Amino acid sequence: MTPEILLAAEKQSAEVTDWAARIGWLVGLALFIALVYWLMREGWKWRGTLQGGLPEPFTAPEEPGPARLSMSGRYHGSTTAGQWLDRIVAHGLGTRSRVELTLTDAGLDVVRPGASDFFVPADRLRGARLDKGIAGKVLTEGGLLVVTWELGDRLIDSGFRSDQAAEHNDWVETLNQMINKTEGAR
Repeated sequence: MTPEILLAAEKQSAEVTDWAARIGWLVGLALFIALVYWLMREGWKWRGTLQGGLPEPFTAPEEPGPARLSMSGRYHGSTTAGQWLDRIVAHGLGTRSRVELTLTDAGLDVVRPGASDFFVPADRLRGARLDKGIAGKVLTEGGLLVVTWELGDRLIDSGFRSDQAAEHNDWVETLNQMINKTEGAR
């Protein structure tokens, strides 16, 4: 017999899948992912503990006055001013959410459905600018409205993105004019 016939005549069975090994790998992978998630959560809580000395943000007054500007969009978080990667997580300031911003003569009202609202009194506003990023979010140049404000003795940058990005320039101009008037009155 020729070697080809011998090879063809030889009986072989298909390799059997080792289900125990596959399930073991899947369980191991699931445990690894759970461990990484738990470590990230603990890091977030630890950062909040480190920032525990930060005072509670202000709440909006009963009658803030007529709205100068309003905007719907997204709140992307707050950081230590000038350090765009040092996220503030205390008091829910690190939680991303939808946002309704309203600027009045009394200050900036930040209403966040599903997260804690806060208010920045006019005398605590320090500046506004267009930027491209804040911790965890990077956009095109000028795609983010960043408002600098004072909480206790700490300067904070908060990042917002309007649903209508063309509104950002009006916000920067109006906020900076308002801040210059407030500083001139002191």
